[in-house]
Amino acid sequence: MKTVFPIERFQHIRTPFYYYDEELLSATLDEIRKQVSDAPDYHVHYAIKANANPVILRQIAAAGLGADCVSGGEVGHAVACGFDPSDIVFAGVGKSDDEISLALRIGISRFNVESIEELEIIQQIAAGMHRTAHVAFRLNPNIDAHTHEKITTGKAENKFGIPATQVAQLLQAAQNMQHIQFEGLHFHLGSQITDLNVFKRLCQYINTLQDRLEQEGFVLPTLNVGGGLGISYEAPDEQPIPDFKGYFDVFKTCLHLRPHQELHFELGRSVVAQCGSLISRVLYVKKGDTRDFLILDAGFTELIRPAMYGALHKIENLSSSGVQSCEEYDIVGPICESSDVFATHYRLPLSHRGDFVALRSAGAYGEAMASTYNCRPLVRSYYSTVEE
Repeated sequence: MKTVFPIERFQHIRTPFYYYDEELLSATLDEIRKQVSDAPDYHVHYAIKANANPVILRQIAAAGLGADCVSGGEVGHAVACGFDPSDIVFAGVGKSDDEISLALRIGISRFNVESIEELEIIQQIAAGMHRTAHVAFRLNPNIDAHTHEKITTGKAENKFGIPATQVAQLLQAAQNMQHIQFEGLHFHLGSQITDLNVFKRLCQYINTLQDRLEQEGFVLPTLNVGGGLGISYEAPDEQPIPDFKGYFDVFKTCLHLRPHQELHFELGRSVVAQCGSLISRVLYVKKGDTRDFLILDAGFTELIRPAMYGALHKIENLSSSGVQSCEEYDIVGPICESSDVFATHYRLPLSHRGDFVALRSAGAYGEAMASTYNCRPLVRSYYSTVEE
């Protein structure tokens, strides 16, 4: 399904702003539920960090997904937006004492623990509160996800996870902690993974590890394989919904689950990226000696991925109509930094001041990573089903 942009409605809205196609989000959630409908032990959590917009979160919670959180703020926000605490998992390498206490008071499903030091602190805090903390251990499988170096999380040099050589030690330690309830193992390889063979390698790794741990007497009630499924940034209209069938089929086929063993997923980008766009207007078409600049009123304060990761987003001139000659532009924002560039040598229809421009696939890590740098205000969000 192709996102339709109501240009007439946009005429009365101050740019830049985020625009969300709620019908596409609904169809995406329907596809996820369809693909796990035959697997009652599969539990899908949404990674709040991808987009914490309350309207978006309420729709995801209503669809029955749990929440994957990486801060105490996200835990509280998830509950406020309708997620059941029993469906919330809390990950992150640096959970503060206050965040741990908050999660215990709320009664979340489990902590994804990333070190023996963290486990000991959770035990101390839980004991002081007379609570039991349910935990899973996040292991670092040292698997290369073949994605950008800044969004890979499952290699040995990354800060995330526990080396597999330490897992038996942690399992033994947990058994001796009165206020710790061990629930299973957690894995996450990174983000924007488009090669499904990466997930197959993870399954093979887990199968071997679980066999060994069982021989040592350790039982794993649950497994959590994280998320990371990528999307098509190049062609959002051709692939508006990611290949969830192929993704879930990998685990149905390759992962050797035990009877009644739960399998948890933490999908973020693949749920929300394609439903969101950043809508901007052309401020100036600046003629240079060697290139022309299309200067927008949106910058990396609204979409930082190109500046931070060199990421590609499809860019469309929504004001162009019919077949027109194309021009080559460097498409940039107004921020006082040379890195405030969305694309270079990018071909668009001949563009003019005031034209509406859409930066597609901005539903993930657009609004969530927005800033007020240069004292720019945070911008508003609008939705396909809500008239302003």
